[in-house]
Amino acid sequence: MKALVAVKRVVDANVKVRVKADHSDVDLTNVKMALNPFCEIAVEEAVRLKEKGVVSEIIVVSVGPKEAQEQLRSAMALGADRAILVEADATANLGALEVAKILKGLVDQEQPQIILLGKQAIDDDSNQVGQMLGALLGIGQGTFASEVSVANGQVQVTREIDGGLQTVALTLPAIITTDLRLNEPRYAALPNIMKARKKPLDTKSPSDYGINTASKLKQIKVEPPAERKAGVQVKSVDELIAKLKTEAKVI
Repeated sequence: MKALVAVKRVVDANVKVRVKADHSDVDLTNVKMALNPFCEIAVEEAVRLKEKGVVSEIIVVSVGPKEAQEQLRSAMALGADRAILVEADATANLGALEVAKILKGLVDQEQPQIILLGKQAIDDDSNQVGQMLGALLGIGQGTFASEVSVANGQVQVTREIDGGLQTVALTLPAIITTDLRLNEPRYAALPNIMKARKKPLDTKSPSDYGINTASKLKQIKVEPPAERKAGVQVKSVDELIAKLKTEAKVI
């Protein structure tokens, strides 16, 4: 069984993001980039499925700039067998739908039985690509997965929902988007990092899949979040309620 894992290059989660002076975008000058944390969980789950003998090959794919090869090599160091980069201009501002269409082309080409994605990327937080890909392919999806079990041509996914947990059974092929509590990604060992340099990494372009990269979305302005105001101490419940009414205006 083949597994395809989609990953994204994002600003490292430990970096404080800065906005450009003209508010046109986020300033990425000399900023450390990394594998999106939710994507890393997806890679880890694929590797665990391979260790159980469920999956025979893991293909990791990314849509992004040439520099995304670094994140693909990181994924291969974690256990992926080969990688495909669909190279897109960093200024293309691809939307979720364009990425989903490219991934559909990859799925049609590779014919994986399990497609794993992080539930969202920490840069745009769109949480859309997995669901759009499911609609384009016409196959089942288990989103926000906190537990995955594969047996007898089906995958059972425990989902995190507002009211608790929901378990769904999906016929393969199926899409799974991973949540934080699914697993804890391993650290790549030095020998595996060295081996990852020799694993195959193919480069494609969106045109190979007949996709026009012109996004229908236009980014107007980027603003940093408002500075959080200092808290105050109150001496009584009555004073707290008064401040919530007159100052915070939340009640």
